[in-house]
Amino acid sequence: MTAPSTPPVPSEKGAEIGRRIGVGLMYGLFRPRVLGAWRVPATGPVIYAVNHSHNVDGPMVMGVAPRPTHFLIKKEAFIGPLDPFLLGIGQLKVDRSTADRTAITQALGVLENGGVLGIFPEGTRGEGDFAALRAGLAYFAVRSGAPIVPVAVLGSSGRPGRLIKALPPLRSRIDVVFGGPFDAGDGSGRRTRKALDEATERIQKQLTAHLENARRLTGR
Repeated sequence: MTAPSTPPVPSEKGAEIGRRIGVGLMYGLFRPRVLGAWRVPATGPVIYAVNHSHNVDGPMVMGVAPRPTHFLIKKEAFIGPLDPFLLGIGQLKVDRSTADRTAITQALGVLENGGVLGIFPEGTRGEGDFAALRAGLAYFAVRSGAPIVPVAVLGSSGRPGRLIKALPPLRSRIDVVFGGPFDAGDGSGRRTRKALDEATERIQKQLTAHLENARRLTGR
């Protein structure tokens, strides 16, 4: 009996194609205003922690971020032609109902290769206020040692568009604010449940503070 093969790590080339598609779509449909992109480390592994209040948030960050991004995306989004398309542009399919070993291995592989991993730490679309974080973000940050860059997307969930209800109004302004990178761990390298819980608390404080600052900056 042969052991299951390790899934390939999505290529940065594919994610760069996704970024270029995102640039065209997001700047063509909306009026993004990007603040703090210079804070993103130019090289090395990075984790974007993005608030999530609308389906457009992921594509928006992919399009305006300074580096190509591999997002962890719920498997339910990989339907029909979207499945090969999302995989082709370097995105990661995750089964949220279980500890998805394949997705975990691929995500850690992205970081080991010095890439950018995008995570919605709230786990699902909601108020987008970082009020309830899942432990996944802390696990990836502590396990990989990659810094977290908080990302606030503001203005995407205000009111539906008139032509396409599933999108914000066309040509509306959407603000994307990148924060300064920070380490989630305490420097000890511990990966115990207690260490992850403590890391999650630290992360939540940082993300909440960033969101408050982003709202002040943008007047949202």
